[in-house]
Amino acid sequence: MTHPPEVTGFFDPRTWSIQYVVADPATKGCAIIDPVYDFDEKSGQTASLNADRILAFVRERGYTVEWILDTHPHADHFSAASYLKEKTGAPTAIGERVKDVQRLWKGFYNWPDFPADGSQWDRLFADGDSFKIGDIEARVMFSPGHTLASITYVIGDAAFVHDTLFMPDSGTARADFPGGSARVLWNSIQAILALPDETRLFTGHDYQPGGRAPMWESTVAEQKASSIHMARCRNEDAFVAIREARDRSLAMPKLILQSLQINTNGGRLPVPESNGVRYLKIPLDLLKSAVWD
Repeated sequence: MTHPPEVTGFFDPRTWSIQYVVADPATKGCAIIDPVYDFDEKSGQTASLNADRILAFVRERGYTVEWILDTHPHADHFSAASYLKEKTGAPTAIGERVKDVQRLWKGFYNWPDFPADGSQWDRLFADGDSFKIGDIEARVMFSPGHTLASITYVIGDAAFVHDTLFMPDSGTARADFPGGSARVLWNSIQAILALPDETRLFTGHDYQPGGRAPMWESTVAEQKASSIHMARCRNEDAFVAIREARDRSLAMPKLILQSLQINTNGGRLPVPESNGVRYLKIPLDLLKSAVWD
């Protein structure tokens, strides 16, 4: 009988992100999900502090990294997928609809030669694809709405839902990014909540409402019973009204324009220019949701 996966979360307080190591306790094979590559927007400095902390944990546990997985191209932090591939040799993967996100942001950044074909990853997962971590079966659920490319990884009795569902006291992800849709998000959440009630759900962010300690694990049953959005909204129209009203009040993530040019490229930093320095490209007046007050 296959053991349930061992799941360890690593909280990054700078971006409120949770990164995961998911391991088969029998074989010691593991996957790293949604790793963060550190970026200080004030100084422009990058670092591998989060990724190195994960690598140290993997070594301490005697795990072998078999996969480096992203759930979607993140808008609030850089992905450490490329860095971790260099360090471990493990293949990288993301959902195949990342190509839609690449095409969208290729235009935003005016990158005519950018390869928007997903070739920056070793594998592009389609809805329903399966793979293994050690001997534990894993499968992919297409979970769009927050982004065009969001996916959920169902690994044994654990599902990694990233920005689709937060902890019950935080509700659900925003759906106002380019390509997002509250109605599509509703349908993705319904599919997640159709998993067995005891399924462990692991979210990708926690904003610590009320100043509580970071949390990232719930269950399907807990989400259905007490999510501030899903327990209140019994139909699609009610959810869309609440979600869209909330989204209209939100500023864009402070790193969205920096992050998407890294994360649509598989976590690779820009190529150094002739002076040896890497540069980010920031389009002005592109996103129309500034909150000035």
